[in-house]
Amino acid sequence: MAETRSLHTIEATTGDAVDASIIWMHGLGADGRDFVPLAQELDLSAVAVVRYVFPNAPVIPVTINGGMPMPAWYDIRAADLVRREDEEGLRRSCADISALIDREVQRGVPARRIVLAGFSQGCAMALMAGLRYPRALAGIMGLSGYLPLAETTATEHSAGSLGTPIWMAHGEHDGIVPMARAESSAALLRGLGYTVGWKQYPMEHSVCPAEVGDIEGWLRSVLARPGP
Repeated sequence: MAETRSLHTIEATTGDAVDASIIWMHGLGADGRDFVPLAQELDLSAVAVVRYVFPNAPVIPVTINGGMPMPAWYDIRAADLVRREDEEGLRRSCADISALIDREVQRGVPARRIVLAGFSQGCAMALMAGLRYPRALAGIMGLSGYLPLAETTATEHSAGSLGTPIWMAHGEHDGIVPMARAESSAALLRGLGYTVGWKQYPMEHSVCPAEVGDIEGWLRSVLARPGP
């Protein structure tokens, strides 16, 4: 297990008696503020009092962007996202995010009431950390992203995580993470026994209004499930 870093987070709650948490990871070059406005559009009041946790990725040089330092969960070394994966960076961020899950559990939110969500690189981290977490979570939501270190997932995913529902959404015209890459990730996860929902939209590497409605619906469904 990689040494963990204490990530700076932005937090918001929808009430006093928090009974669910959504940890939401941003994409390359963004920061924790990126999805705050979207979260503010969601109405989950019928199923949960939510603590949103928006962590900030560390600032690191990113090879594909000429070595420019920027917020990134891991380095991108090749445009195809597969060759020369930054395994060390991925594993370190995975440990950081697992520590955030543990922190929510320590704050009184059961793992079964915690959702990992992410966009692009954040999607990759949500999938990687959620599949390796020893207990089932409320869900993993992966937007416009893919499964990293796919070849090691079969041997590294936890038995407990097989009870975690996964929902992936992607743009049909995504020029950053090709939809075929996301579709192959979903197929691999189904082959391992995970329940994976899928929705695609006529958009690029972004989020569209129809998707926001589907995000709300999916979050309502997984947070309506009884906890342990």
